[in-house]
Amino acid sequence: MNVTVVGAGYVGLVTAACLADLGHRVVGVDRDHGRVALLQAGGVPIYEPGLDELVRRNQQAGRLRFTTALAQAVPEAEVLFIAVGTPPQEDGSADLQHVLDVARQVGRNLRGFQVVVNKSTVPVGTGDRVQAAIAEALRRRSLGQTPFAVVSNPEFLKEGAAIDDFMRPDRIVVGLPDGPEAERARAALTQLYAPFNRHHERTVWMDRPSAELTKYAANAMLATRISFMNEMALLADQVGADIDAVRRGIGADHRIGHSFLYAGMGYGGSCFPKDTRALVHTAAEQGLRLRVVEAVERVNRAQKQRLVQHLLALFGPDLHGRRFAVWGLAFKPQTNDMREAPSRTVVSELLRRGAEVVAHDPVAGDEARRCLAQDLGGPLHAWPGLRLVDDPHNALDGAHALLLLTEWKCFHNPDWARVVAHMADAVVLDGRNLYDPAQLQAGGVAHIGIGRRNALGQARLDAARSGRPQAAVPPGQALPL
Repeated sequence: MNVTVVGAGYVGLVTAACLADLGHRVVGVDRDHGRVALLQAGGVPIYEPGLDELVRRNQQAGRLRFTTALAQAVPEAEVLFIAVGTPPQEDGSADLQHVLDVARQVGRNLRGFQVVVNKSTVPVGTGDRVQAAIAEALRRRSLGQTPFAVVSNPEFLKEGAAIDDFMRPDRIVVGLPDGPEAERARAALTQLYAPFNRHHERTVWMDRPSAELTKYAANAMLATRISFMNEMALLADQVGADIDAVRRGIGADHRIGHSFLYAGMGYGGSCFPKDTRALVHTAAEQGLRLRVVEAVERVNRAQKQRLVQHLLALFGPDLHGRRFAVWGLAFKPQTNDMREAPSRTVVSELLRRGAEVVAHDPVAGDEARRCLAQDLGGPLHAWPGLRLVDDPHNALDGAHALLLLTEWKCFHNPDWARVVAHMADAVVLDGRNLYDPAQLQAGGVAHIGIGRRNALGQARLDAARSGRPQAAVPPGQALPL
């Protein structure tokens, strides 16, 4: 089939490359001339494992090309995907200006029947607005009877595993419009997604508003599980329980399962924060309050401060003269995405309190510099306490604590003897509960995680809170309890 994908960002680029790999003839459109030039030259503007090779392979095969000329790409398409950004506005609602812009341009250039697919994450009712924008543009051309169908087909891609998610989907949600063009749209998308339905049907057909709500509801459910476990981790800290044991205990119930039950620093990225807020805003427009979703968002905001609270308990509110090593800055592994990353909250707070921060991330360094400059309100050279280094061990020299903020695989099995040899104090604040507290204790390392810690870590916190002098933990030794 002939497919046009408008938007060469994360969702659009993955969609275009994967559809081309299935044998479709795909044109990717983006108004950013620099981005299109990079793609035409064989580069990729985002970090996603395997995407660069997938794009190059399909370009070389002649199935995938990129352009800025939307007016030319519209008439070529049997199916046109809208995959442009819907950034959050100040009130939490999704900004639909880019989506509606594309819709109007489609109406100005449409020549015959076409299925227009909303792939962008959009609130309920957006399909109606896109349909109206296309119809109005056609009317202005005196082509008001030209048939088309607007379909909702939300994406469910995890950053870091997007290609696998697209090629091996759990489900394909398609919301069809009312009216006579629905069956033509269903036939087109059945053909487009046929490779995914050979062994069993993965497409879930529904009405358009239901499909739009499904996307938001799915992300809100996953965000709820994360915030629930983070609240349980707070309680675990108070009662002396281990949240990892709790996770395994409740996850063994098949009604609950193990996914998204990991306590940590809170969720970030481009989806969960934006979509939970947009869902709350949509409900408010209908005169409703989504109290559970509101609470999920409040818990997540507070959770990003959790390691900072532990550090302040250990070292006091004035962090001048303290150096902290940070491992990981991206909001999750396998991406350079820094949008709403918990590390931004942690690093900014430590710098403002006078600390020196030496950080390493295997991929997100450049994006971290841009985002932290934005958070701190100026160029990073104004904050000499911040350094980003290329080697994780270079971050450790003289550090009073190591903060693990992103669970990259390269951080999973460090040489702890080497780690603590570099540090001024053998303290690890494990924001992702990556490490075994008992193993670290055996090496003389005080471990403080989210809802779990070893006796050394607990002793350090108890001593700090009682006002007793705090001793550093020499490697291989334990504090007296």
